[in-house]
Amino acid sequence: QLQDATIYRAAFSKRQLYQRMVEFWSDHFTIYYLKVGYLKTLDDREVIRRHALGKFPDLLKASAKSAAMLAYLDQTVSRRGAPNQNYARELMELHTLGVDGGYTQQDVAELARILTGWTIRGRGEFFFNPALHDFGQKTFLGRVFPAMDSMNNTNPAGITEGEAVLDMLLAHPSTARFVATKMLRFLLWYEPTREMVDRVAGVYTRTGGDIKEMVRASLSFEFLQQAPAKLKRPFHLVVSALRGLNPTVGTGVQTARGVLNAMGQPLFNWLTPEGYPDTIEFWAGNLLPRWNGASQLASLAGTQMSVDVSRYMALGSADAVANEIGRQLFGGELQDRLREQLVAYLRPAPRDQTRIREALALAVASAPFQWY
Repeated sequence: QLQDATIYRAAFSKRQLYQRMVEFWSDHFTIYYLKVGYLKTLDDREVIRRHALGKFPDLLKASAKSAAMLAYLDQTVSRRGAPNQNYARELMELHTLGVDGGYTQQDVAELARILTGWTIRGRGEFFFNPALHDFGQKTFLGRVFPAMDSMNNTNPAGITEGEAVLDMLLAHPSTARFVATKMLRFLLWYEPTREMVDRVAGVYTRTGGDIKEMVRASLSFEFLQQAPAKLKRPFHLVVSALRGLNPTVGTGVQTARGVLNAMGQPLFNWLTPEGYPDTIEFWAGNLLPRWNGASQLASLAGTQMSVDVSRYMALGSADAVANEIGRQLFGGELQDRLREQLVAYLRPAPRDQTRIREALALAVASAPFQWY
């Protein structure tokens, strides 16, 4: 249900930038749902979607107290005397500073001690358990956290150490650069320039991590003019195809989910915490599933979803049908060569439903539609 809801929202919401940022942060704060079950649904609603266009500090702090995140990265089994380092490591490597952000293995070990006691209870409620917390002295990124009294194991002050660490990470210049670089790569460019990163990182620092302002800087006219095309990941491809095909949705989007799974990107199903890759090298080899998926989506005519081709059939001529396909799927910017190919394919039977569906599939499977 969570996968289907995610596909439906991304395909048909009018808030397209918001949905793109939901996709971005879902990877940035990846959680493998087969490990945490329904807790990922809570995380999707309360962490990712609530803060996707808000402030990064609010997003990070919500994630740090997310039952799904704490369960996924084994923070729930971390305790005094046996701290688990998984969440502490990924909090720095993947969520804030980046792998080269200036921390050491000793910092990982000390942060794991600081975070002991951060756990969950009930059906997904964050809970700080002082009985599990290490109240001894720690040193993290050069800052000393003095030992505290823990005689009766009920001292709630231990949670403030973790909260102070989050503020340290949020204020660190490596976090500004890491988040800026990753955002630019996702939205615009596989390898953003130093100038681009500096500008967006500067916005992070100046605004206290205002995500909307960072996105605005990333998608400036200047940067857009310079940006090369990026290959759509399967999720982006399926969603953009659905938007262009504009099917009527009946009982659900299960077929689209099946197409997405066949392309290799089942939602929330990436095992390791770095999220689905955003590189051309990883995705360029799955062309056949993309072509097959284009055919499946263009052929939708059942109770789940149905692509209505009557508006194309009413146009009469192959030229008119190709122009409409260009308007619906390419925003009116259909390349001349592809247009000529579609016209040639349609000309024998421009009013035939099967022929039109096949032309739509060819358009979705075409090279120009694979990129953005």
